[in-house]
Amino acid sequence: MRLLFTILSILCFSVGIMAQRTVSGTVTSTEGEPLIGVNVLVKGTTTGTVTDFDGKYSVSVPNQATLEFSYTGYTPQEVNVTDQSVIDITLEEGIALGEVVVTALGIEREKSSLTFAQQTVEGTELLEARDINFLNSLSGKAAGVEIKKSSSGPGGSTRVVLRGDKSLNGNSDPLFVIDGIPMANNRSGQPGMWGGFDGGDGMSQINPDDIESITVLRGSNAAALYGSQGANGVVLITTKEGKEGPAKVSVSSGITVENIMLKPDLQFRYGSEGGTKESWSTTRGNYDGSYVDDFFQTGTNQINSISISGGTARTKAYFSFGNVNARGITPQNTYNRYNVTFKQSTKMLNDKLTVGSNIILTNEVSRNRPAAGYYLNPLTGLYFFPRDRDFASFRDNYSVIDPDRNVIGQNWFVIDHHQSNPYWLLNEQPRTDQTNRMIGSVTLDYQITEKLSVSARGNYDFASKLQEQQFTSGGNTTNIHPNGSWDYWKFTDELLYTDALLKFNDNFGDFSLGLIGGASYQKTVFGLGTRVDGDANNGLLYANEFFFQNLPPNVQVQSTLNSRLVKQALFANATIGFKEMLFLDLSGRNDWASTLAGTGNESYFYPSFGATAVLSKMFELPEAVSFAKIRYSNSKVGNEVPYNVVNPQNTIAASGGVNRNTQQPFENLKPEIITSSEFGTNWRFFDDRFGFDLTYYNTVSTDQFINLPAPSGSGYTRYYVNAGKIINKGIELVVDVTPIYTPKLTWTTSFNFWTNDNEVVEMHPDLASITTGQSEGYGSRFEAGGSIGDIYVYKFQRDAQNRIILDENDGRPLKTAMQELAGNLNPDWSLGWNNNFKFGKFGLNFIVNGKFGGVAFSQTESMLDGAGVSERTAADRDAGGTTIDAVQGDQPVSTIDPELYYRAIGDRNGIGEPYVYDRTNVRLTQFSLSYRTSLFNNTTPVTLSLVGQNLFFLYLEAPFDPELAMSTNRNAASLDNFNTPATRTIGFNINVNF
Repeated sequence: MRLLFTILSILCFSVGIMAQRTVSGTVTSTEGEPLIGVNVLVKGTTTGTVTDFDGKYSVSVPNQATLEFSYTGYTPQEVNVTDQSVIDITLEEGIALGEVVVTALGIEREKSSLTFAQQTVEGTELLEARDINFLNSLSGKAAGVEIKKSSSGPGGSTRVVLRGDKSLNGNSDPLFVIDGIPMANNRSGQPGMWGGFDGGDGMSQINPDDIESITVLRGSNAAALYGSQGANGVVLITTKEGKEGPAKVSVSSGITVENIMLKPDLQFRYGSEGGTKESWSTTRGNYDGSYVDDFFQTGTNQINSISISGGTARTKAYFSFGNVNARGITPQNTYNRYNVTFKQSTKMLNDKLTVGSNIILTNEVSRNRPAAGYYLNPLTGLYFFPRDRDFASFRDNYSVIDPDRNVIGQNWFVIDHHQSNPYWLLNEQPRTDQTNRMIGSVTLDYQITEKLSVSARGNYDFASKLQEQQFTSGGNTTNIHPNGSWDYWKFTDELLYTDALLKFNDNFGDFSLGLIGGASYQKTVFGLGTRVDGDANNGLLYANEFFFQNLPPNVQVQSTLNSRLVKQALFANATIGFKEMLFLDLSGRNDWASTLAGTGNESYFYPSFGATAVLSKMFELPEAVSFAKIRYSNSKVGNEVPYNVVNPQNTIAASGGVNRNTQQPFENLKPEIITSSEFGTNWRFFDDRFGFDLTYYNTVSTDQFINLPAPSGSGYTRYYVNAGKIINKGIELVVDVTPIYTPKLTWTTSFNFWTNDNEVVEMHPDLASITTGQSEGYGSRFEAGGSIGDIYVYKFQRDAQNRIILDENDGRPLKTAMQELAGNLNPDWSLGWNNNFKFGKFGLNFIVNGKFGGVAFSQTESMLDGAGVSERTAADRDAGGTTIDAVQGDQPVSTIDPELYYRAIGDRNGIGEPYVYDRTNVRLTQFSLSYRTSLFNNTTPVTLSLVGQNLFFLYLEAPFDPELAMSTNRNAASLDNFNTPATRTIGFNINVNF
């Protein structure tokens, strides 16, 4: 830290002696009218001003500065400042047509020519909340993007879904691309209702400070050039690069504190009776409940980054170093990440050849990520603990010596598979998740002529990962061997990608033509490594010695391979324009996938086309209309099947024998097909002060990959078919408004609205439904006529008057014979409201997110009720009974014994209906208050920010956060089973630019 401070001090001093002077002038339109509120910015800094009511400005600039002039509805300009003291500028209308965006394969195109929906989020927007995983910062900033954040704390994974789930086999993740090249984003493990841990994901390892922008291509129409990888949409990440000019240094440092926003409402008035593990006493007491709050701690996130960039007309470079040190809200949970990035480009051969390279290095270590589910989760014992017992004695003495074996064991009041001593789990079952990753790429781009260029790119993404947990002997006997158990998995993920592109652009009179042709090769090998799985029956030879040599013969050291795929492709795209008002987009791609080898269907072709008409160019529209266009696109994309399905192989058992394959080879397998059509329109009004982008889409997924029981006598237990049909259709609306735009105050606001209707139209005749997760309290499955995310629970038996039917003998509520549909776990519609204010040197940003409709389910609340530790069970005991509208035999019942009622509906497998909640929630997702100033004669811009994330709910019905996922796979959306409580973060950030 002393060395860093010395370097920064020298940089500050050397920059501070640079000369400063004032430049002033007037900004007008081509008609000579003064323009009010034009942004005038010193390029590469946050120093600037806006023009006054006469179009005049005055700004202090250093030597060799560049001024940027930008105004909504007008083409921006840049002017190099030499010895002028007065610079007058004339801006031309037409910013809407000239805006350039990044599309598939990293190709830049004019936004007005696009035939599909896309939305860009600037990198500065991602940094306002300072989330460790930048994907969480996308929430509410782009339409059609559903974000599910893991409850596993710092470094946890995030699930992103664009336009709904499209596949029966569960893979609806979009493709993530860095600078035009695909990258790996594997989630290596997820918890379930019975327990487990989040293994993290690839995107959490990226440094947000390196991101220039993110472009979301929501539909396969926009992503067709990526082939089957882009079938679920694409998230394009453009990283920062060096720019021509003197070296610039940017330093950012921030710290946020994290505390609990929402946790279960527990009671501490009634204890246990007769030493039971439940708290169902009817004698009121006053027990200490501070141990629950004391268990949790204030989390901290320290995020630091420094970057250096600059270059000449021929060579540009960018270097950055980032560091994250985080402490979770549960004891012993820490997360550390280090990032190094170096990116450069050099022009050669008379500037015809550009050679670029980029390397990203990441070291990530997470210790003791919080668990979810029943087993080996500290929260079960913490919440269940009988209120009349002394928790401190078990906290301070969580282990005891076993004199017979001379080893320690867990000190807990009961032997129960659902709970353990929380402090034993924290201290005697340590878990480590570690990743060392390298992403390296090289790009060669040669300009053959002014109109023709060729490029070649190569990328290697390699990650070495370790996931290890050591279970000390004497733990919970349901899960842990008497000598201790060992979970160990060391493996690598590898992605090799290369492509070659030929690009041609020319104009022929009123026509423009853009052609792209190319080929790509990609090889992925995921999960290649060595693994040991421990449990109650597979433990260590000698207690607590965690080595391979200490594994008994029945514990197998496994070689693992999750998937291996080679994919080759040829693709082409043509964009034809007429007078910059009509555009036709045609593309085609042919993939060859190794997972389909031997089927005769390993080669598959899919086309796409689109058309755009710029109405504001074609017709004379009212003066209030600045820009208008309509667009339509249609695409067909294949989606290859998982690894090792066509011809599965035998495996070796721990005993040395052979486990024979019982899955029938799938030799006529075809790829899944996703057909998508999209219609949209984009309108801008009042010199770009108001606008909207409306999209309607319809996506049909067919030839799904389905697993079925094999017919008796076939010699196999399972076989596969191509069948099923899923439809996703919806509306996306983006509205942006600039209500106030003056020299002293600017307010911009935007709304992102989207809705998706998912329907499983048909299945296979031999398959009634597909289960996507189930436990004792609920079942999640879908069937023909239903939707992905449908949840089923046991409901109350009711009579014709809708009264709950009670058992005629013991009076307990009766439940239905089968689980019944209770709703869908996905929201009906979503809305994000983003606001930005600039007043003088101050800036204010806040985002309100809302999810409306859908349901959420809590097994936590069910279990707490069954154990008598929830506040509602105590309140009913205080009231002398639970109010109920029921009938027993033919006698109406209005009050029932609380213990009888809650033991019947709660616990492990009770009546789930009371624990299904409306998922609707509205929250203040993000808040940032910033102040811009400068040091050393205005040469060193400084931005100070007060930041907050997930600050509070404006509306919430569920007793937990429905957007905090127990698991980030498809099977556990909006489910709660002893998840880590929802948190808020508040902190401070400083950014200095030299």
